[in-house]
Amino acid sequence: MSYLKIDRVTKSFPAAGGRENVVLNDIRLTIEKGEFVSIIGHSGCGKSTLLNLIGGLTQVTTGAIKLEGREVNAPGPDRAIVFQNHSLLPWLSVYDNVRLGVQKVFGQTKSRAERHDWIMQNLDLVQMAHAADKRPGEISGGMKQRVGIARALAMEPKILLLDEPFGALDALTRAHLQDAVMDIHARLGNTMIMITHDVDEAVLLADRIVMMTNGPAATIGDVLTVPLARPRDRIALASHPDYVRAREAVLRFLYERHRFVEAAE
Repeated sequence: MSYLKIDRVTKSFPAAGGRENVVLNDIRLTIEKGEFVSIIGHSGCGKSTLLNLIGGLTQVTTGAIKLEGREVNAPGPDRAIVFQNHSLLPWLSVYDNVRLGVQKVFGQTKSRAERHDWIMQNLDLVQMAHAADKRPGEISGGMKQRVGIARALAMEPKILLLDEPFGALDALTRAHLQDAVMDIHARLGNTMIMITHDVDEAVLLADRIVMMTNGPAATIGDVLTVPLARPRDRIALASHPDYVRAREAVLRFLYERHRFVEAAE
């Protein structure tokens, strides 16, 4: 049995005149436990919609999504989402922002001391334990995203869903956070699904890259396995033949899709 199975999923929304706007059509994908999967495609191809379906934030129209054999039909702590906007509560400290999720998930199963240790352990994992008493307005954008990741991890999810979490950050901060995510994945062996527009980011981080066709009625156009051993070093990989080939394959797919859209306009 697959860890996560997306089985013939279609998602549509009501449109004017009683019609249906089909965003995703016949999505079929299986993801194994511990896998890191990147989803890439042009704007409007339904990447975030697919992530929201996995997260249970919206309902599938037809088909089914199953996690360990159980159908996903609502949000739950087994699927934590990190958005591009960190969504931290500005009036709470870094510690208390993480504490919110921990209290909800472990309020009845961990003692106060155990919850404190767990919060600090997750802040330490993203190198933010030193800023536990600071408020979001006192830390940088990259630090806020680290706290958002810590908050998600502190719920001990089966799957961590990342919706372009570094898209608004400068290149150097983005690189540091990519390294942090790779380190977390190596330490915890958890399952991660990331949406990105960045080809290099997708190749560097993922075990497989899911390439979406253009919308409307987008589907999976191709899935590329990235044949790079872990741990990965971005400098060493820059000229690695397998890295270059994977990057070229994704760029070619996206470029051909873009040409197709231009021809249709």
